[in-house]
Amino acid sequence: MLYLLAIFLPPVAVLLVGKPFQAFINFLLCFLFLIPAIIHAILVVNEHKANKRMVKQAKLISNANKQ
Repeated sequence: MLYLLAIFLPPVAVLLVGKPFQAFINFLLCFLFLIPAIIHAILVVNEHKANKRMVKQAKLISNANKQ
């Protein structure tokens, strides 16, 4: 869902990920060029999802080591 939002409304997608400074940069990119703004938003959303996956994996590994 965030990827679709990153294509149609790039600054909103970056804001929803929780990166206000990068959302401002993306907002400026939107006014200059739309394609770089879309690419930037997709990369930010992808990084956010990768970080969430890594945190989840770290918790699973930590729980497995405790047992």
